[in-house]
Amino acid sequence: MRRPHKRIKLLPAQADGSFPPMKTVEQIQKTAEQLVPLYTHSETDLPDRPLWEHPEIAQVTEAQRILSDILFPGKYIPEPDDFMAYFVQQLENVAEILQPEIARALPFRWMGAADLHENRPPLDNPDQAATGILNQFLATIPEIRALLVEDVKAAYNGDPAALSYAEVKLAYPGLGAITSHRIAHELYKLDTPLIPRMMSETTHSLTGIDIHPGATIGKGFFIDHGTGVVIGETCHIGDNVKLYQGVTLGAKSFPLDEHGRPIKHIQRHPTVEDNVIVYSNSTILGGDTVIGKGTVVAGNVFLMKSTPPGSLVTRTESGVVVRTRETPGCGMGI
Repeated sequence: MRRPHKRIKLLPAQADGSFPPMKTVEQIQKTAEQLVPLYTHSETDLPDRPLWEHPEIAQVTEAQRILSDILFPGKYIPEPDDFMAYFVQQLENVAEILQPEIARALPFRWMGAADLHENRPPLDNPDQAATGILNQFLATIPEIRALLVEDVKAAYNGDPAALSYAEVKLAYPGLGAITSHRIAHELYKLDTPLIPRMMSETTHSLTGIDIHPGATIGKGFFIDHGTGVVIGETCHIGDNVKLYQGVTLGAKSFPLDEHGRPIKHIQRHPTVEDNVIVYSNSTILGGDTVIGKGTVVAGNVFLMKSTPPGSLVTRTESGVVVRTRETPGCGMGI
């Protein structure tokens, strides 16, 4: 049962506005007494519950780093004598770290605030389930690697300032963001609570690029510059898509259920089809918004409607204009 919050009594000020003298040890004791009732000790996911039982942030971050070493060997460690042995050792390290963290995360499938209303049954054996998830995740790593090779090519071919593939792999924040996302997305698809979001937000803090792990992103994806890019949970992005800094693929105001809670697991974010380019600081909103194949969205556009394939979307004094790129003189140089 939740205990009611105890009203905090503040020390009365003296006539001159100061407070009566108190020894530091006494103040520490008083502060501790006031803090205790502000924390609810419950198995329920509540805003005032301490974070005792959750995946360890440092462990998740370390697993993320090792996975990056596997996907781009040599970035942080010297060349091994035996490539096969290197992969075996690194994958064993990932497994040792991730399995207990996944097990700690799994109870949030049925005790998380959003999941409480869905009455999801608890797992009989979270440790065993965590091992199954881990094995399925490990099986996806070769596919992640293959996708990332295409992302490296897209960055090199999409930026004339890139003079080598090594430069892309060592220096481009967009590649770091999509690497993290492709890892987190596989765990998200396996219904792993908390950990995918922890990974994506760690990368967000490093790169300024915010990609929700639920977003589906095709091959050959490139974010140029990157700072301020936001990609929402239910986005679907096709192949060979290029985004510039400050682009938001977001949601409109979201519907609420009969209790006033946001409705989860519905399409809220745009679909961006193959071969689309979205230039800097443009915002595209809505789950029913589809940006057609081959469309170019110019900079500083605010868009909440779909576009046909091959469109050019620009901003004018009268508002947003959508034209076909076949129109004479339309989109030259974009």
